[in-house]
Amino acid sequence: MIKKLLVTLLMSMSAAAAMAVPFGSQSVLVIEDATGKVLLEKNPNQVVSIASLTKLMTAMVVLDAKQNMNELIAIDERDVDIVKHSTSRVPVGGVISRQDVLTLALMSSDNRAAAALGRTYPGGVVAFKSAVRAKVAALGMTQTVIEEPTGLSPNNKSTASDLVKMARAASAYSEITRITTESSDTINISGREVEYRNTNRLVGAKGWEIGLSKTGYTEEAGRCLIMKIKSAGKNATLVLLNAKASSARIVDALSIRRFIAGDEAPATVIARARTRQRVTQPVIVLASAARAPVLKTSLRSHGRHQPRVVAVAKTPPAKARFTSRVKLKQNKPVIHVHRRA
Repeated sequence: MIKKLLVTLLMSMSAAAAMAVPFGSQSVLVIEDATGKVLLEKNPNQVVSIASLTKLMTAMVVLDAKQNMNELIAIDERDVDIVKHSTSRVPVGGVISRQDVLTLALMSSDNRAAAALGRTYPGGVVAFKSAVRAKVAALGMTQTVIEEPTGLSPNNKSTASDLVKMARAASAYSEITRITTESSDTINISGREVEYRNTNRLVGAKGWEIGLSKTGYTEEAGRCLIMKIKSAGKNATLVLLNAKASSARIVDALSIRRFIAGDEAPATVIARARTRQRVTQPVIVLASAARAPVLKTSLRSHGRHQPRVVAVAKTPPAKARFTSRVKLKQNKPVIHVHRRA
């Protein structure tokens, strides 16, 4: 009886700790790799668009086909995005090895590269789609639909629960883990060397041990992220879906890493980033509890908008501990919004 009470108490403490971690992402799921235990969750079974997270599935299907990765692929007009009209640094007519095309699709999240992988799949696009459906079924991703290789279509949908399964499978491919954890690479395109960078700014950042990474962004999907990370000796897989800003996505990841490491719950300042046309979701700025022991909060009415929570620390604010996404200026958060995936 005492043992059961202790177990219940520990589970309650874990749940309370999870609730103490705020999230800017619409859906969140964090799984401990060693045990499969759910560490944190928020709307894990909500079906949403997944944007370029799709490219992890594209990469697995392409690698499963065991094509010649040194074969040269010519990028053509069929690979150009006519859905979102997104930009690309891969020129039409450029000739690139399949290996480098895979690198561009995963690390730089290039849509023309991902489209070319699907187009040059054995049997063409129809065979590629069939292979994707078979892979989705084999992984038990029952709430997932993927219609094309880039993630540009809002009809590419899944849940955080299903995407954990995809992340687990993708991490078994050494090429995928290697490519997605490189901060940059130089690609030869038609004899010209071009440098590309990872769309996840946390890759290569000090203090981050990342074993798998993929970002995603479309207007429908918001800012998305899949990562496998190691914190305080613990390995975990995290999925973040539909954050409204890159800064919110990064802060969510930082908050999760602190939680896994067993650090004290961070003191938070929640501010609303406003544009001329609309109000975006709250952006969370972290500061250690030690540096901001006393916080005063007040609710201010903003017309028909929701109240804003303003927190003022009696001690000087701590500097942001992540790279140039959210900076503090004159005790006020300054939000920098970047439109890349």
